[in-house]
Amino acid sequence: MEPVVRVGVIVTFLRMEAPPATPAPGMPAGCEIRAVRGCTLPFYRFLYDTVGAPHVWWLRRAMSDRALEAVLRSPQVAITVLYLDGQPAGFHELDSGGWPVVNLGYFGLMPHAVGRGLGPGFLRHAIDTAWRSGARTLTVNTCTADHPRALPLYQRMGFRPVREVREEWNVPTRLGLVIPDHLRI
Repeated sequence: MEPVVRVGVIVTFLRMEAPPATPAPGMPAGCEIRAVRGCTLPFYRFLYDTVGAPHVWWLRRAMSDRALEAVLRSPQVAITVLYLDGQPAGFHELDSGGWPVVNLGYFGLMPHAVGRGLGPGFLRHAIDTAWRSGARTLTVNTCTADHPRALPLYQRMGFRPVREVREEWNVPTRLGLVIPDHLRI
């Protein structure tokens, strides 16, 4: 059996059933948001690993290249990257596989971009992209391993919690993630 670290989190599931009525917040100077067509496996792994490492994002790290490439080739999955001064600063992933429900499967900023006022505008970009596609509902989930401002930001942008679930994860140690003590069980 593979060695694992047991992690305990509370996952909050949220949904939005109408587009926001307020204007989108602006993005700071030097920001550019680009949809990635045909995202390559190495670029995706770079984005996912860099954004997710501080927050114990492990599921996609544990996926085989073949399985992850299948996800990236799916026409229902859209990857968008935030650039700051020409360098990647974050990404979001929208999944329309449950159409007309669109799931914001991943959203986050790289450590060097956190705390610079980029989150609200970039999250609103993801939200507006989903609504422009004709979605009827937008969902997202976050957990206690994510950044502590994630849940309040989702709520401020119009998502409403629908349920909370306590989960226990068996995170393979081979992934090399640093697990904060407060998440270990």
